[in-house]
Amino acid sequence: MKTLFQFLLCCFSATLFAQTPTNSSDIQQSLDQKSKMIESSLVKNVAFTNIGPTVMSGRVADVAVNPENPTEFYVGYASGGLWYTNNNGTTFTPVLDNSPTQNIGDIAVDWSSGTIWVGTGEKNSSRSSYAGIGMLKSTNQGKTWTNVGLPDSHHVSRILINPNNADEVIVGVIGHLYSSNTERGIFKTTDGGKTWTKSLFINQDTGIIDVAVAPENFNIMYAASWERERKAWNFEGNGNNSSIYKSADAGTTWTKIADSSGFPTGNGVGRIGLAVFNENTVYALHDSQFRRPQNTNKKPSKSLSKEDFKTMSVSTFLNLTDKKLNTYLKTNGFQEKYRAENVKQMVRVGSVKPIDLAKYLEDANSLLFDTPVVGAEVFKTTNGGKSWKKTHEGYLDDLYYSYGYYFGEIRVDPQDENGIYVQGVPILKSKDGGKTFISISKENVHADHQALWVNPKKQGHLIDGNDGGLNISYDDGENWIKLNDPAVGQFYSVYADNQKNYKVYGGLQDNGVWVADNNARIDKYWQQSGQNPYESIMGGDGMQVQVDDRNPNIVYTGYQFGNYFRIDREKGKQDYIQPKHTLGETPYRFNWQTPIHLSKHNQDILYLGGNKLHRSLNKGDDWETISGDLTTGGKKGNVAYGTLTSISESPFQFGLIYVGSDDGYINITKNGGGSWTRISNNLPQNLWVSRVIASAHKKERVYATLNGYRFDDFTTYVYMSDDYGQTWKSISSNLPTSPVNVIKEDPANENILYVGTDNGLYVSFNHGNSWEAFSKNLPNVAVHDLVIQPTAKHLIMATHGRSLYKADISPLQVFDEDLATKYAYIFEIESIRKRNSWGSSWSKWLPANTPVVNIPFYVKSSGKITIDIYSEDTKATKSVKVNSIFVTADKGFNEAKFDVSFSEKGKKIYLKQHNEIDIKPAKNEVNYLPKGKYTVKIGDAESEFEVK
Repeated sequence: MKTLFQFLLCCFSATLFAQTPTNSSDIQQSLDQKSKMIESSLVKNVAFTNIGPTVMSGRVADVAVNPENPTEFYVGYASGGLWYTNNNGTTFTPVLDNSPTQNIGDIAVDWSSGTIWVGTGEKNSSRSSYAGIGMLKSTNQGKTWTNVGLPDSHHVSRILINPNNADEVIVGVIGHLYSSNTERGIFKTTDGGKTWTKSLFINQDTGIIDVAVAPENFNIMYAASWERERKAWNFEGNGNNSSIYKSADAGTTWTKIADSSGFPTGNGVGRIGLAVFNENTVYALHDSQFRRPQNTNKKPSKSLSKEDFKTMSVSTFLNLTDKKLNTYLKTNGFQEKYRAENVKQMVRVGSVKPIDLAKYLEDANSLLFDTPVVGAEVFKTTNGGKSWKKTHEGYLDDLYYSYGYYFGEIRVDPQDENGIYVQGVPILKSKDGGKTFISISKENVHADHQALWVNPKKQGHLIDGNDGGLNISYDDGENWIKLNDPAVGQFYSVYADNQKNYKVYGGLQDNGVWVADNNARIDKYWQQSGQNPYESIMGGDGMQVQVDDRNPNIVYTGYQFGNYFRIDREKGKQDYIQPKHTLGETPYRFNWQTPIHLSKHNQDILYLGGNKLHRSLNKGDDWETISGDLTTGGKKGNVAYGTLTSISESPFQFGLIYVGSDDGYINITKNGGGSWTRISNNLPQNLWVSRVIASAHKKERVYATLNGYRFDDFTTYVYMSDDYGQTWKSISSNLPTSPVNVIKEDPANENILYVGTDNGLYVSFNHGNSWEAFSKNLPNVAVHDLVIQPTAKHLIMATHGRSLYKADISPLQVFDEDLATKYAYIFEIESIRKRNSWGSSWSKWLPANTPVVNIPFYVKSSGKITIDIYSEDTKATKSVKVNSIFVTADKGFNEAKFDVSFSEKGKKIYLKQHNEIDIKPAKNEVNYLPKGKYTVKIGDAESEFEVK
């Protein structure tokens, strides 16, 4: 038990060091800790079921294809692991699930030996580009994995294997995303990863984003360096140190070749992708951050633009015609109250300035697309980098917009020097060496393209990895087949409504918002019926969902930066409901994942968080702002920051509300926004508040989780308060080091908490004094959100890389200290309905229909146990043991499966006491139990089920 002094000292220390990146040795220790936790976990046998979806997918990081047999290949997902197919993508098998991470930057395979190399940590620099743990290697096709070094690399961009010496490997490392580090650059091993040599290092803020080798000569290779810095509030994806290097000795030494060669140099050089046709012919795709020159020949427009108001004087503004001003106001979606006559009056009295009509439109999302940079451009050298020339005239518009850092891959056809492919939004193809381009995106291909394999032996055969999964083409992109078999969606949020057969909703990275019945059939049958069980109800980057408890057709959801809608699914109608600031007021800031909250006290009341908290009393039609700025005020940068991230209203009292922000503030109001008090001063500062949750069991209780991921601080921050946040207690106890995304309180048992981190899911049965790790059917994947459906007693988990999982937590909800001391305890067993189809099928070619009764139980210690099943027939002189199951159980929660059958001995004894019953074996020769009640026993513990 910590003293108050120790607790305050702990908080003070955390405040001082909250922004210190976690070192790789601590991360490795935490991975070892989790492995040990799983071995002894009470809940390691609590099974989770993946409930999809598969129709949309997650971001692909890389593909590795067997050139001798292109129906065999691996695909690595940014946060969804490594998958293998040997039937051309008809089905995939996960091969990285037994490793400590699912985060992938690049993959490479030595096809002659089957050795797989995985560079962990996504190479992109997006908001959810998760860090890795170095280089993983498998020599048995993924059955086991060994970490062979570079543990502090965080993000690996490229792996090259010498085709003549499989132990010689080159690795490009982009390095930490949110902090400086020295383990970045180019690394080389000649002994299969036992030792590494850093052969190219620029500085601690510049890494290597691409390395490409001459197909005919492994000695000749080219590398692209990239200087970048991401913060929660800003991203700089360019710098003087972004350039191109060349090696003539297989990556042992490097020479910069971009200076004074025609390739751009200077502070505006951004991400560079490389494609090598031969030793001397190389293409480079450059995300130029240099500004475009002003177009002096542009004809003036007769209509008003946002830019006009930035320099307009008051007198000029007042001289505008009402018609011209109203056209601008209506075209740009100004609220009805803002029309020419009253806006001019506001300008006359000085409450509004002309520039405010420009600022009114400038939220974080619009500014993202207003950046006037050169953008994507393609260069080519034919003399090994001595000189470079741009392949095209003008700009490659509508490819990168202002986020070229997210793309950057280029490929050249190994059989055609002039055949190149450029990946962005969309994917472009050129057959004249980059002079002209055409799009080869199609209706069944996601718009954002990340990885591409071009068959070196068969022209037109392409495998494309994108944000929506995988596609394959055999006619050079004219037509594409979709290969979305794995459930690898990157969910941000999950929600379950209150219908009897409840529906599950979720928002995905770059794949919108989807909904399905919780028991939807996840297989390929939908391709026959033409109806996938998951339905898309919103585009963009899918965000949070709330559903009206009175009418499940009324759904509140949206996409990035606070663009929310009220959807009436029955009427097929949606209304845009984002709160709008007042003209002249500083525009609201909305987080990428803007929080919403539907009040349990009145389902007409909706809360939405920007930098201020907004409340609607009429389902989002009208808004009132019920707070001032509840953040630190934001920071200068190109990412919306100083925004609310979490909202929770107490179920005990209307207007008792907690909010958390991305810059570390937690505030409370007890009077519906009349006054606010900051309650986070004694917590670690400046961290992302990933959740603040009002307890449903105690009015004064509140939980908070903080997340240091955006400082590369992976410390586990979990807190509880029993006095409205005046004082806090750390309840992270034995949780392994990993950023925390969500905490959920069990609705039935106040002692139970669930926590989702960037590396898995945990449960506590004692308010966080100790934690147990879930693992059955779960890889080590980021858990972004949790929801509990209270009637069904299901826990649904939203992962950022492996879609949605569901588990029955009813046994956990009755667990307490008394139960833990028992030798055994059998939880409630669901009854089963008798079917004539048991033991048979409608076709002899299909397997027999086999019934299953799940028997959930707890045992105090591990070992072999016997589960006996007895008939409970009042006509019998005594109960009859109809069957027994022999299992090896682990200490904690277990589940046995019973096929509802007699044992031979049990059938004989049963028939002696029931000579009026004729039990005949089914077609599969199994004798199934008749209708009736049955008792299940483990020692003195017992429970019942019924065959109805």
